[in-house]
Order: sequence, then C-alpha cells, then structure tokens
Amino acid sequence: MRIVMVGSGYVGLVSGACFADFGHKVICVDKAEEKIEALKQGIIPIFEPGLDALVETNVKAGRLSFTTELAPAVAEADVVFIAVGTPSRRGDGHADLGYVYAASKEIAEAMKGFTVVVTKSTVPVGTGDEVERIIRESNPDADFAVVSNPEFLREGAAIEDFKRPDRIVVGISDERARPVMNEVYRPLYLNQAPILYTSRRTSELIKYAANAFLAMKITFINEIADLCERVGADVQDVSRGIGLDGRIGSKFLHAGPGYGGSCFPKDTLALAKTAQDYESPVRLIETTIAINDNRKRAMGRKVIAAAGGDVRGKKVAVFGLTFKPNTDDMRDSPAIAIVQTLKDAGAIVAGYDPEGMDNARQMMEIDFATDPYEAAEGADVAVLVTEWNEFRALDLDRLKTIMATPVFVDLRNVYRAHEVEPHGFTYHSIGKNSG
Repeated sequence: MRIVMVGSGYVGLVSGACFADFGHKVICVDKAEEKIEALKQGIIPIFEPGLDALVETNVKAGRLSFTTELAPAVAEADVVFIAVGTPSRRGDGHADLGYVYAASKEIAEAMKGFTVVVTKSTVPVGTGDEVERIIRESNPDADFAVVSNPEFLREGAAIEDFKRPDRIVVGISDERARPVMNEVYRPLYLNQAPILYTSRRTSELIKYAANAFLAMKITFINEIADLCERVGADVQDVSRGIGLDGRIGSKFLHAGPGYGGSCFPKDTLALAKTAQDYESPVRLIETTIAINDNRKRAMGRKVIAAAGGDVRGKKVAVFGLTFKPNTDDMRDSPAIAIVQTLKDAGAIVAGYDPEGMDNARQMMEIDFATDPYEAAEGADVAVLVTEWNEFRALDLDRLKTIMATPVFVDLRNVYRAHEVEPHGFTYHSIGKNSG
C-alpha cells in the first residue's frame, strides 16, 4: 500500500515508521522544514525507545521517506492519514481542529483516483463529517472515503503498542474503505489483533471515552490515597486488593501526583466540552478534570509541609520532570505545577531528568543539574516526581551525606519507608501514614 502520513509529530512518525516496517511504502509529510531535514539526516525530534532504529532501518530499505511537499505524495497515495495536532483551543478548552481542516483541504486538492482519508488525530465526534464536507467542497469530483482510526499509543511504549495492539478501531461510513483498511492492517490481522469496525462517530467517541475512563481511574486512586493517609491505610495494598478483581483490573491504579501528558488533560477537557455542546454533560469527567488540576499544586504543598511548612530560601531537589518515564514530553507534567508552587513559596529549585531537560528549559526556570546528586547538593528536601528507572536505586547514603536536611518525598511510591528511614531520612510517600 502507498501510505501518506500528514503530520510527522509523535503519532505520525511512530505510525509511519511502523506501517513501513509492515512492508508498506510510507511518506511522512510535515510543513516544518527543519524537522523534515533532520529526519532525512536520521535525527529523531522526539525521544521514544526504539524509534530511531526503526526509522533508520525502513529509510535504508526504501520504504520510509520524508517530505514537505504534500501534493505529489497524496496524488500517488492509496491511503492518507491525518496525524496533525489537535491541541486544546485557547479560551474555551475545545479541541482546536484548525490543522485537521487545513490538511483536509490540501489533501482534497491533491488527491487523484479513489483515496481513503483517515483521521488518526484525536478528534471530537462529528469531525469526520466535517472533513468529508471540506473535501467535497474543495474538490467536487474527488473519489474518496473518510475513515476514523484513532491511535492508542502510550508514550514510552508506542512501538510495542502499535505492533501488538489491544484492538484496532476503524470507523467507516463507506464500505469501500473496509477492504483498504483490512489491507493496511493485514500484518496485525494475521497476528490475530482484533479489528473493531464501527460507525465513524462511534469510533471518534471510543478514543475519548477510553482516555477519560483511564484518567478517571487514576483520579479515583489518588483520592483513595488521600483517604488512606487520614485513616492509616496503605494505598498500594488497597490498589492490589481491588485490582485483583477482574472487573476492575490492576492497571492505572497507581497513586501519584496526578496525570499529565499530551492526551489525558487535552482529551478529557475536549470530551467535557463536546458533551456540554450536546447538552449531555459528563459530570464524572468534569470532576476528574477539576480534581487533577488541584492535585498537582497540592503535591507542591505536600513537599512544603514535609520541609516543616516553610521553604523560603530553602533548596528543593526535584527528580524527574517529564510527565512519565521513557519520554521527553513535558506537556502538562505534574512537575510544572509542583515546581511553580515551590517557587511561589520562595524555594530554590534544582531539577534533573534523564531525557526531558531540553523541553523543561522552555517551561520552567530552575537550576538544571546533570544528575540527581548534583540536584540534591545542599538540598533541604528531595522529591521524586517521575519514576525513571535510574531513580529506583539511588545511593541513599550518598544523598544523606550531600543534603543539608535528609527529607525525602516520594510522590510515586517507588521506595518503602523501611528502605529509606534506616539511612537517616525522614520519608514521606503517597497514600500511606508516613511522616
């Protein structure tokens, strides 16, 4: 299949490289000339484990290429995926579909012969209808079908998720698209990955509903963690106790400083706004958004309390800045609100992250360290915000020696009190009666 991926960001690049690895001929298109030039030179603009090798292999094999020229690529394509950004719109929180609609118009003007246009971007219900209208209006003679095919990629595990998915959701309104999409995903179908065909609007809603449910699950266990601290229970044992119930499941039941990243904050907000527009409000999701927003600054206040209630002029070391490990993505990271809360209270903040330093420099003004020990030099408090593997086996004796005051706040429950306290630390965790 000849596939064009419009948008070479996280979703477009990962999807394009994986499709090429399946044997399809893929062209990734992006308007950012510097990004395309870098990709041609083998420089990957994002950190995703295994992606650099996957891109290099398929470029060398001639199956994957990059260009800024959309028209000639689309003219030869069987399938065109729209994988551009849909950020929250400033002012009202709705998904900004400007990039999707602009891409649709360009695709319409360039397509020749029957073409399947697929929205891979996360878009609200009804977007496929508007994409179809735009194409029809821009090119009345176009022969095409518009399909919804949402992505379910976890940053840090995206390649594995693409190649071994829980499910592939395809929303169609034109049956001619079904055999084409079957061929696109044939390698996965042969591996017995379930393909769920639905209506286009149903497919669009599935993506939002999935992310909203997971965000709600995280927020639920975070509230239970707060209750555990008050009543003297252990949230990790509570999580295990309820997660062993097959109806609930153990995933996304890890208490922490709140969810962040490129999907959950944006998608929960967009779903809530869409539901309001249709006069069918999703109260649980609206509450989830509010709780999560408040939680991040609450975690900053937790650090301040651990420092004795006052951090003015004190140094706080922050371990981990990205919203999760194995990514360089800083979008809506809890660390942003935590750092700001500490700075608002007068703290001197030093931080370190294995991959997110460059992006963090654009979002916060702190002292950036080269490793966790440099960040902790002379610190009054150390706080673990992101559970990178290199923070799981810290030299606690070394930390104790270099810190001004041995206070450790573990917002991911990576450690146990009995592991940390013998080294001379005052230890604070999430959802446990500690400190």
